[in-house]
Amino acid sequence: MQQHPHTTSRRTGRLAALTAALAAVVGLSTLTGPGAHAADNPYERGPAPTESSIEALRGPYAVSQTSVSRLSATGFGGGTIYYPTTTADGTFGAIAISPGYTALESSISWLGPRLASQGFVVFTIDTLTTLDQPGSRGDQLLAALDYLTQRSSVRNRVDSSRLGVMGHSMGGGGSLEAAKTRPSLQAAIPLTPWNLDKTWPELRTPTLIFGADGDSVAPVASHAEPFYNNLPSSLDRAYLELNNATHFTPNSSNTTIAKYSVSWLKRFIDNDTRYEQFLCPLPQPSLTIEESRGNCPHTS
Repeated sequence: MQQHPHTTSRRTGRLAALTAALAAVVGLSTLTGPGAHAADNPYERGPAPTESSIEALRGPYAVSQTSVSRLSATGFGGGTIYYPTTTADGTFGAIAISPGYTALESSISWLGPRLASQGFVVFTIDTLTTLDQPGSRGDQLLAALDYLTQRSSVRNRVDSSRLGVMGHSMGGGGSLEAAKTRPSLQAAIPLTPWNLDKTWPELRTPTLIFGADGDSVAPVASHAEPFYNNLPSSLDRAYLELNNATHFTPNSSNTTIAKYSVSWLKRFIDNDTRYEQFLCPLPQPSLTIEESRGNCPHTS
C-alpha cells in the first residue's frame, strides 16, 4: 500500500497559520470535553478521541431529531435531521447523506444518530424518486444542505461554511457529483459507490471512498477503485476496501465505516488534527479491512 506525498491543502494551510498565530499569543490549550474548545481550533468539538470513542455506538453528545416532510422539502424528498441537543458548544459542521438506487432513507438512517453524537448535524434524506441517477442525487444532496442551513428548524445550530456529503451506491456516486458541483464542501464519503463517470479530476473536496471486496453490484474494479485512482493525486484522499463485505454492507450499523467516517469528517470538516492518528498511518489489512490506500493527511 503506497502512501503518496501529500501537498499542502487549503485546510491544513489555514489551520497551520491560525495555530502559529494563536500559539504565539496565548499558547496551546489543553482543554477537552464538550464546551471546551482548543484555542488553536475554534471548530474543535468534544473530548480527545480514543479508539474506543470513535468505535462507540454513541459519542459524547446527546442527540435529538426532527423530521422534514417531503411536502416541505424543495429539490429532494424530505428526511430526518439528527443534531446534538446542547447549544453550549456553538455551531456544528453538517453532513447530508443519500440512499442508493431503489432504496429509502431508512437504508442509511443508522448513520444519523451515530455521526450526530460525535458532534455533527446530520441530514439523512429520501430522494425525489427511488430510481434517481447519481447526477440527480448529487443535486439533491446540495438541495438538502441548502434547506438545512437556510430553512430548517436547526439552521442556527449549523456552520454553513463547514459542510460535507455522504451516500450509498448511486448516492455515493451522487456525493462525488455534489463535490464536483460545489468544491467548497469540506468532505465527501462515497459508500460502495456507483457511477458511470469514472474520472474525477475536478474534485477539490477531501474524499474517503469505501469499497467492498464482495460487491457484485458496483464491483470495486469498475467503480470505487477507478474513482479513487482518478481523483487528483494532490487531494486529501483515501480508499478503504471492506473485507468480507458486500454492496449492501453500508446499509446496517458497521463499526469500520463509522470509525473512519467519524475520523475523516472530524479531520476535514472540523479541522481537528486529534483524529489524524486514526487516518495516518493507513489502517492495515485486518478481519474488516481488505486493503487501504491514500495520501496520509499531515498537519504541517
